[in-house]
Amino acid sequence: MKQAYAIIRSIQITEKGTALAEQGKYFFKVNPAANKMEIKRAVEELYKVPVAKVNTMNCRGKLKRERTARYGQKSDWKRAIVTLKEGSRIEFA
Repeated sequence: MKQAYAIIRSIQITEKGTALAEQGKYFFKVNPAANKMEIKRAVEELYKVPVAKVNTMNCRGKLKRERTARYGQKSDWKRAIVTLKEGSRIEFA
């Protein structure tokens, strides 16, 4: 069983994420090998809130041009959209 801190890498605070936070949905950057059940357990353990649903998406890393004509690539990553049960919130300090 993986540790919760190894599954949840960070919470993403974006314009879209801020708008969805009013509906009880939060964006997390997670380990690409984590599945929905592990993500649900990790969020419940770390933030002490009940989770209703988890949606995930794999995001491809962007191409970045170097100083020469060659291109590099940032790492691929995974995003999880976690929907909390009615009346629950995550407080940011």
